[in-house]
Amino acid sequence: MKKIICFFICAVFLTHGLCARAEGEGDGVDLGIDAKAAVLMEADSGKILYESNPDERLPIASVTKVMTMLLIMEAVDDGKITLDDMVTVSENAMSYGGSTMFLETGEQLSVNDMLKGIAVASANDGCVAMAEYLAGSESAFVDMMNAKAQELGMENTHFVNTNGLDADDHYSSARDVAVMSRELIKHKTIFNYTSIWMDTLRGGKFQLANTNKLIRFYDGANGLKTGSTSKALCCLSASAKRDDMQLIAVVLGAPTSALRFSSAKSLLDYGFANYAVNKIVNAGEEIDTIRVEKGVEDSVKIVAGESYSALVRKGGESGVTREVTLDENISAPLEAGQKVGVITISAGGKTLAQIDVNTANAVEKKGIGLIVKDFFRMLFYGRGALAAQNS
Repeated sequence: MKKIICFFICAVFLTHGLCARAEGEGDGVDLGIDAKAAVLMEADSGKILYESNPDERLPIASVTKVMTMLLIMEAVDDGKITLDDMVTVSENAMSYGGSTMFLETGEQLSVNDMLKGIAVASANDGCVAMAEYLAGSESAFVDMMNAKAQELGMENTHFVNTNGLDADDHYSSARDVAVMSRELIKHKTIFNYTSIWMDTLRGGKFQLANTNKLIRFYDGANGLKTGSTSKALCCLSASAKRDDMQLIAVVLGAPTSALRFSSAKSLLDYGFANYAVNKIVNAGEEIDTIRVEKGVEDSVKIVAGESYSALVRKGGESGVTREVTLDENISAPLEAGQKVGVITISAGGKTLAQIDVNTANAVEKKGIGLIVKDFFRMLFYGRGALAAQNS
């Protein structure tokens, strides 16, 4: 059996209503998007706040590099490579045209500098160099890209190359681009590159200027990747963060570069104007103090094991509740951080999340001598004296 020790309304948002719909919240809203497809996603929850033709398979040009960067960041964060590793440029990598960082055969650059070239200058040659470094060949790396897309549930995506140059059977969708963009920004280090406006390589000899103009001109912009070819037209996966809300705006097939940026700005403006993220519980937040049986100490503080935030829509009225349910008969010994229950977060009768409730500190079990001593003290002086001793 479990016991519920508290039930309370933790927040009633007088100006923020819970976002109950997972998709299409912006249906019917005219944002003036001039593109073949568009999606606005809140990154923490993955909820779609606006969509227009989200699942059509379209060429995405250099937005492909979101997946390339994702696999690089996974390798870095998994310890397979480091940002200081030196990558030797092959003749094959050097041969790629389009947007490049002008790599030379045999030249060596660090993974850090390669990421700068890819994220900021959209370097096709840098993508191939990194693909060969990580997988041995570009084709093997493309296999990794497609495997990752399948893992993420990207049903309308297939990659043929690492950089998005026009090719038959190379496509994605606005929804899938948002999904892989969300996965990329879980690796927070990527913002060290995607948020660069201007920088240099090769000791200052090579200038970098970000192809994503929102980085300079849009408040909170921190990424992510542009793309344009004659087949794909102008594409963009734009990310921006204000307060605690991170948004991802995807625009595919805009007629001009200016329209892709204005469309992304309209999406982001809509998101920030109509939605917010509210913190419901913080990791380490003290929830209560509970009794412990057979412990050297007769009570212990309990805390939330992790944080939880709710995406809410401005202008409505709704409540979010927290219900704390503890295990029965909590007895020593207890370790610090030991799970002793859960916080169930709900809204509108729907469970949003369950967060572990943990002990704030360890509690040792009483030895036999102390148990006997407590027994006789309680026998002669009553339970109050024992409680006073343990307080």
